Amino acid sequence: MRLVVTALIFLTGLFDLFMAVSFLLDPGSAGAGLGVAAIGMAGGPQGAAAGLSTIRADFTSFFGVGAFCMMWGAWRRNADLLLVPALLFGVSFVGRAVNVAMVGAYPQWPLPMGVEAFHVALALAAWRLLPHHRISDIAA
Repeated sequence: MRLVVTALIFLTGLFDLFMAVSFLLDPGSAGAGLGVAAIGMAGGPQGAAAGLSTIRADFTSFFGVGAFCMMWGAWRRNADLLLVPALLFGVSFVGRAVNVAMVGAYPQWPLPMGVEAFHVALALAAWRLLPHHRISDIAA
């Protein structure tokens, strides 16, 4: 069971790494795939450049940090690192849930929430199975 969960963590990390690279190299297309466009406040070339910069920086760091922690944690059998993507994707899940409650559902809303819930469930399951420290030891 540990081997299967470790492999799933690593493969999910590879998926996240692919997402990070996509946002780094082509933020316009990758952002459009998630419904995000770089238009800027005032529009025009400077606004779009600022928007692309934000997509490139924020989305790359989100998926890149998640990917690194998942892949390194799986490789080193260090489940403490899996708490980082669990928190990242958990907060994203809550943000989407708040959005659905406040703004309403849109046609594709279940897919990203399902992906985020999968990340959280997988990271927490692996954290329980793989060697780790107690939360109180990490937080102290």
